[in-house]
Amino acid sequence: MSALKLLITGCRGRMGQAVAAAVAEDSEVVAERQIDAGDDLTANLAACEAVVDFSHHSFTRTLVDACVAQNKLLVVGTTGLDAETEAHIRDASAIIPVVFAPNFSVGVNTLFWLARKAAEILGTEFDLEVVEMHHNKKIDSPSGTARRLGEILCEVSELSYQNDVRHGRLGNVGARTKREVGMHAVRGGDVVGDHTVIFAAQGERVELTHKASSRLTFAGGAVRAAKWLRGRAPALYDMEDVLKLRGR
Repeated sequence: MSALKLLITGCRGRMGQAVAAAVAEDSEVVAERQIDAGDDLTANLAACEAVVDFSHHSFTRTLVDACVAQNKLLVVGTTGLDAETEAHIRDASAIIPVVFAPNFSVGVNTLFWLARKAAEILGTEFDLEVVEMHHNKKIDSPSGTARRLGEILCEVSELSYQNDVRHGRLGNVGARTKREVGMHAVRGGDVVGDHTVIFAAQGERVELTHKASSRLTFAGGAVRAAKWLRGRAPALYDMEDVLKLRGR
């Protein structure tokens, strides 16, 4: 089988450059085209089979529409998307296969799985907190990964992410309730991405932590997802599908 021809979007950004580096180390894919703001999407997309997108949330809908129009495989790693754009991606996945994930690291997706299992086992006696740290240039908060961790904890605990997640604490907020998930974002230096889920009860505490030291971990996972999409039916997939974690 010939190498999968990729279009890398956001090629001048940190993640775009990491994706290009990951592709260069993988004989099963080739970076056929690379684009950034101002480049011709339609013409460059036509030369490729799949897109790996780590660009900007303002560009996502345009990219999704172009992929639908040209029937291309799509991997979306861009974060900071609003609910309407996420719905747009879901609608598009009825026509083209899409992998959409908040994080493409194999380790982080294992953390998602472990957090779900721990929440199921430990139950409601444990208070739930999520702490994330990223570099000082990250523009969205909380990170997409932290948000997904919060969503998983809420799903297991039958809580609402919108109503029961508390983003930091300031002032005389009163004692912690049982119906809340704490969410805390730390920014500084050049941290690629640290995420910790804390399960705290009387007399004991369980902490699950993932620390990324290189963006290549995310880039390699995204390239893996693009290869996995080849031959798949139109649907909305995530990295649990790619890594065969679902249902374990």
